[in-house]
Amino acid sequence: MGARADIVMITYRSAGYVHLSLPRLLETLGPDDRVWLWHNGDDEATLEAIRPYRQDARVARFHHSRENVRLREPTNWLWSGSDARFVSKVDDDCLVSPGWLDTFVAAHDANPEFGVIGSWRHPAEDFRPELAQRKIKEYAGGHSLMRNLWVQGSGYLMPRALTEAHGPLGPDESFTGYCIRAARAGAVNGFYHPFVPEDHMDDPRSPHTLIHDDEDLLDRMPLSAKANGVSTVEQWTAQLVQSAIVLQTASLDPRSYSGWRKKAKSLRRRVSIAAGRPAKW
Repeated sequence: MGARADIVMITYRSAGYVHLSLPRLLETLGPDDRVWLWHNGDDEATLEAIRPYRQDARVARFHHSRENVRLREPTNWLWSGSDARFVSKVDDDCLVSPGWLDTFVAAHDANPEFGVIGSWRHPAEDFRPELAQRKIKEYAGGHSLMRNLWVQGSGYLMPRALTEAHGPLGPDESFTGYCIRAARAGAVNGFYHPFVPEDHMDDPRSPHTLIHDDEDLLDRMPLSAKANGVSTVEQWTAQLVQSAIVLQTASLDPRSYSGWRKKAKSLRRRVSIAAGRPAKW
């Protein structure tokens, strides 16, 4: 019989965070949960930080890619190799909450229609009840979700059966796109509510952040900040606040993310970046 959950953590130039995020993740595991480690690049400080954990019994596999292949390949590595009931990813710059796995597994067990269930990485001040209320729904077993077609790619839990039904991430497909594709096929996705928090340490408002000024941001440059043309801490913080608002207001109609609507949104985003303005989601 396979494990309950397999969780991949992908590390890359994260020595300042992974000494917090990896032990926290391991502490939250149940007896039938496992961590898969994938390291991108040759940053010796990060390799040194994870070295003590490579032989930990809770770490099922370790892979070192000299090239920074980012996220898609390691995610598919887990999805294709796992035999657990559930799969997940936790980012090396994120601190999960105690009990998150037990809560999400219980929600899935009571609601077989659930697809991707996520933690909430935004600070309390980003929650706008007047916006989110219409998306918060109650389900069997006393569980509730703030429905959304996608969640962020860290601190989520999804049945591995979903990956068997829909295959791996496509060559140009983001995790957001994958979630929407699953939702279009009937999966109920969203953020567990009341929120299960995840401390996103690359948020300048996190008490553990290493991003204190624009120079720090340029040195670390989170993937989503780079993708949206962000270059200052002020812009990055504004982007994160905007992201939280989008999640609380986004349409639950999958047709909103395909066809001409998707093309128009992509065009607006490219124009903003080309004009030197941070793109808004």
